[in-house]
Amino acid sequence: MMNTIQNRQGKTLSIQVEGQRDAPVIIFSNSLGTDKKMWDAQAAFFKENYQVVRYDTRGHGKSDVIDDSTLTNLGEDVIDIMDALNIAEAHFCGISMGGITALWLGINAAERFKTITVANSAAKIGQADAWLTRADQVEKNGLDDLVKTTHTRWFSEKFDYQHNALAQQTINSLASTPAKGYANACRALAHADVRASLPELKIPALLICGIQDPITTVEDGEFIRSHVKNAELKSLNASHLSNIEEPDEFSQLLENFIDKNQ
Repeated sequence: MMNTIQNRQGKTLSIQVEGQRDAPVIIFSNSLGTDKKMWDAQAAFFKENYQVVRYDTRGHGKSDVIDDSTLTNLGEDVIDIMDALNIAEAHFCGISMGGITALWLGINAAERFKTITVANSAAKIGQADAWLTRADQVEKNGLDDLVKTTHTRWFSEKFDYQHNALAQQTINSLASTPAKGYANACRALAHADVRASLPELKIPALLICGIQDPITTVEDGEFIRSHVKNAELKSLNASHLSNIEEPDEFSQLLENFIDKNQ
């Protein structure tokens, strides 16, 4: 089932709901420049025993481009999706931009989540100036230059991304992401910083890092773990999109973690 909901700003978010109606819910949140299809492998893995909800982050995929977006907006969109679907409580798994969204939700809306999984992310991703510069460049020149080199950031050299259908689909999703939507997300990430609030995160948190990730490192994951009481860290031999590069291991780690924290 694919559908849309209206968020609190009256904008449209594209969602996809699969699996078992009365089962525990897992919500998946995509990375910058991708869409909900990046979770195809995980949706297939979990839909037999869970209700799986995926969505396109604002400005990505089929969701509306929304100006003046912040990390708070990204988190509130998730709450709006849950409210629209009558989901009282869920497990949340986000990667990269979706991972810092997970942290925001765990800190600010803990009563709505049994667990959060923060994959290939950080409490602050990159530097503000670099994000703002990239936003301006993308708005001016489009995404073509980023698309050409994205495989070097998203996947390790050991991964045959050229012969992996999901990897190719995900790279294509970057090519079709609205430049304005991508730029708005960059500006949100420029100011997204939950480092000072990490000790407030009390619900179980799984941190999944890619050993070969050049963007959000294992050290970023260790920083989160050192400031969060109820967090565990696992590393995969992958780069930034570890759920695509190591889909079976990623799904198994997530399933084991959720099973312990139902």
